[in-house]
Order: sequence, then C-alpha cells, then structure tokens
Amino acid sequence: MTGAGAKAAEYRIEDLAHASGATVRTIRAYQDRGLLPTPERRGRANVYRETHLARLRQIADLLDRGYTLASIKELLEAWDAGRGLGGVLGLVAEVHGPWTDEEAGRISRRELDARFGGRRDDEAIAEAVELGVLERVPGRDDEFLVPSPQELTVAVELYGAGVPLSAISGHLRELRGQVEHIASRFLEFTTEHVFARYLGHRPPTDSDAAEAASLVRRLRPLAQQTVDAELARAMRTFATRHLHHHLGEERSAIAENSTRPVLLPARTTQAVQNLVGAEGLADFVAAATERELQARTLDHLTASHAKENKIDEHP
Repeated sequence: MTGAGAKAAEYRIEDLAHASGATVRTIRAYQDRGLLPTPERRGRANVYRETHLARLRQIADLLDRGYTLASIKELLEAWDAGRGLGGVLGLVAEVHGPWTDEEAGRISRRELDARFGGRRDDEAIAEAVELGVLERVPGRDDEFLVPSPQELTVAVELYGAGVPLSAISGHLRELRGQVEHIASRFLEFTTEHVFARYLGHRPPTDSDAAEAASLVRRLRPLAQQTVDAELARAMRTFATRHLHHHLGEERSAIAENSTRPVLLPARTTQAVQNLVGAEGLADFVAAATERELQARTLDHLTASHAKENKIDEHP
C-alpha cells in the first residue's frame, strides 16, 4: 500500500488481496464480472483504492448471507444508482435471525450418558450429531453444543418411557421431513399473498425491503402458533379415536368371553325355520327370548306387588 497523510490510500492488487482476505485470482474474477469498479491504470500496474476494499468487503458479507454473485451484482448496481442497501441488508438480517426464543446450551458427555441410562453409546451420539441434535465443540471431545435443549429433553423423556434410541432417531427424521414441508408451504403462501408486492421487482427498493423486514418480524411467530394449534387439535382427535378403538376391542373381547352359545333341539329349530324361513330364524329366536324375559319380569313384579299388599292387609 502506498500513500500517507491526507493522501487517499492506494493498493496494488497483491496489497488489496492481503487487506481484503480475497485472492488475487478472485479479485480479477470480480472485475471481469463487473462487481468491482475499474482500477486506475498507471504504467503497467493497476491501482486500487479504499472504494475497492469496501466493495470487496460488501461482496464477502453478501456471500456469507447466502446471495449468489448474480444477485450481488444486481444489488450493487442498485447501490451505485443511489437506491441504497440498508433496507435489503436489514431484511436479510431479519430472515437470518433466530426463529425461536430458545437458547442453545451445552452438555458434557458424562451428563449425556447419565440422562440416557448411564450407558455409553457412540453410535447414538454419532446419529444425534448427524441429525443436528448435538454439535461437537472443536477441541472438546467430552462436550457438545445443544442447539435445542427442548428437543433433547423430548428424546430423554421418550427414552425413559421405553422408546429405543434408534426409534427416536427414525421418528425425528420422519417428523423433520413433514415439518420442512409445512415450512415450505407457509413460505410459499406468505410470499404469494404478502411479500410478492415487496419482492416482485429485483432488487427491491430500500423502503420496500425495510417494510418487508418489519412484516417478517410480525409474521415470524404465526407459523409456529398455527402448527401448535393444529397439532393440539389433531392430537386430541386422534388420541380420542385411538383410545376408543382399543377400549372397543376390549369390550368386544369381554362380551365374547361372557356369552355362551345355546343349543336348541333340532325339531324346534326346524319348526321355527318352517315358520319364518332361514333368514328370519335368528331374529325370531332373539325376539322370542326377549318376549319371554319381559313376561317373566312382569310376572315377578306382579307377584312382588301382591305379596306386599298382603303384608299390608295382615300386619
């Protein structure tokens, strides 16, 4: 770098690469794509200034936020046209921010083993890391980062209730796929009906991006609230149906065990069949039995009433 005092800083391409963290090859590629302003030519060398360093840092920041080079070029062109990037970067920061109030925690390997029955299970740990339930801490083999302590607590409770770790992992994989589908649909829905008017043109204006960021803050909890409400409704419906199904099977088993078949004489069965036909045989026997039971009940009530009257007349 050359220049001192009030003179603006100047960089050769190697100095610019060192100051920005980019490689010389990357800087030249950005120039070819039109992402960097044209440097000043002095003799056989190109001279870069602070504006080039600032632009390289902007590009690096946008790449870290997930932008492609093509979209970065559009954003930078908007910036150069005086439309500003403040609102856009605010929108990006809002989307990339946390979508839950839950804070990550840490857990030691000893504590983790203790919460899962005290048995060391390296295979289960590896699967938990693959699923993102646990994250390894660099340089610490005996400690893990827990992105969602609530999710780990659910796994502990299920394991304590008798669910194998392999089944818990399989269930989480299945559940994650379904939840990701829900999240995708919610984003498509809100984009179509809410954000399309702000993001329909590329790049969005600074004010549109700022208003979209405000909407993200307002709508962010709605997805979880909707899923919570619908999950509660579905669990109530299916749990009730599930319970009734099993209780119904139990009642059927009890009724089946408490009922014994009654054999009628062959001549009686044939006589009834001749009277009402084979199709009406079972109904006729059931009706006759019910009628006999009712008659005997009436006889019993009448006899009991007569006996009580007799006692009242002759104390």
